[in-house]
Amino acid sequence: MNSSTNSCPPEEKEALFHPELLQKFDINGPRYTSYPSADRFHNEFSEADYLGALQRVAKVDEPLSLYFHLPFCPNICYYCGCNKIITKDHGRSAKYIKYLAKEMTMVYGAMGAQKKIPITQLHWGGGTPTFLSHEEMIELMQHTREYFELLAGGEYSIEIDPRRVTEKDIALLAELGFNRISLGVQDFNLAVQEAVHRIQTIEETQAVMDWSRKYGFKSRSVDLIYGLPKQTPETFKETVDLVLAMSPDRLSVYNYAHLPHIFKPQRRISEADLPPAADKLNILSNTIERLLEAGYVFIGMDHFAKPDDELAIAQKEGRLHRNFQGYSTQAECDLLAFGISSIGKVDDCYSQNVRTLDEYYESLDHGRLPVLRGMQLDQDDLLRRELIGELMCQFSLNTQTFAKDHQLDFSNYFKSEIEELKDLEEAGLLEWQGANMQVPIKGRLLARRVAMTFDRHLRESQAKGTYSKVL
Repeated sequence: MNSSTNSCPPEEKEALFHPELLQKFDINGPRYTSYPSADRFHNEFSEADYLGALQRVAKVDEPLSLYFHLPFCPNICYYCGCNKIITKDHGRSAKYIKYLAKEMTMVYGAMGAQKKIPITQLHWGGGTPTFLSHEEMIELMQHTREYFELLAGGEYSIEIDPRRVTEKDIALLAELGFNRISLGVQDFNLAVQEAVHRIQTIEETQAVMDWSRKYGFKSRSVDLIYGLPKQTPETFKETVDLVLAMSPDRLSVYNYAHLPHIFKPQRRISEADLPPAADKLNILSNTIERLLEAGYVFIGMDHFAKPDDELAIAQKEGRLHRNFQGYSTQAECDLLAFGISSIGKVDDCYSQNVRTLDEYYESLDHGRLPVLRGMQLDQDDLLRRELIGELMCQFSLNTQTFAKDHQLDFSNYFKSEIEELKDLEEAGLLEWQGANMQVPIKGRLLARRVAMTFDRHLRESQAKGTYSKVL
């Protein structure tokens, strides 16, 4: 597919932010880490369906991606919407590692593999993956390498809580094969940190950045959240400047979605402390301006990267992809996911595991894979997934090439969608250049809104209320 690039002069970079468009189109919508989105998964999808998908993938014999959900955290952050378990008991994590090994053994057996399965991407997420002791980290990686071969040049990443690691931890992670880290920062302002129950100093964060460079990590990513209680445009600007001084390779600037009816910890946040909508827009505007001034490239959604970072290069070359961990340079490879609540993408299926430890252990003890729900995609889902992926990653789709690849008449197949796009065209969120459908610079913060037009499941259910805001 043709793709547009982000190498634009300063005046175009300024045009990325258009408050009148953001106010008009900032509705609730999926993040499109998958299409169809996870709320479309259903309980009719069974272990047998997942086993069938594993067997089909095994026959292809191409490199895969791995995800491990490590849910344990020593204390709670009030903003968090992750599936986590608050504990200081390492007996619980030690047991969990042994069951992850059981699940891997069963998946490997189901695939009927005769050798180690090649891997080009691995991610430990959570929770707090660095909650694990050194012995537990070593044990989990040893189990992983029994069945999987981590290929040279792959992306092997882990989420880090800078409050919970030492130099020895970072040295061990490098030794185990990790080459990328993602650091949660959210905000350095003390009043904000107290309001969300997460006190984290600049010094301990800087130390992790320094150690990661010392031990040869290829990429450092920092996560920030705007819209948290007690935040102001002035205080968040200070946080952004502090982070830029650390020179991360990538930055994610997430919008805080206050959904206390879904995430119980958020009930401890006073809505009166949340910044008003105008302040949130100012925070976003200031942050985008500052990051572009500092030379970062807007990748998409809420992601920025240095121009020489692999993400920026992949986008420029039309090789960028999106999966459950966000943007990736790896090809759209199948994803095996392990642990509670983890979501995998295998062949034409999505599969999600059970959410609690008791259910997880019981399934594995009875020789069953811990499948809770999932979905098998039909042909329409597969082609729309590709289309939405192109829009989200490249901001561009060559409809002629797409139609030829899928042997369809684009204007006829997407007749109602093209009609619906006219409002977005008039607003400047979408442009046509011959057969090329493009999201111009001014529309890129709202690429999700463009993608939503092609979401058949969203159109059929109109269940937008369960999603976060587009911004």
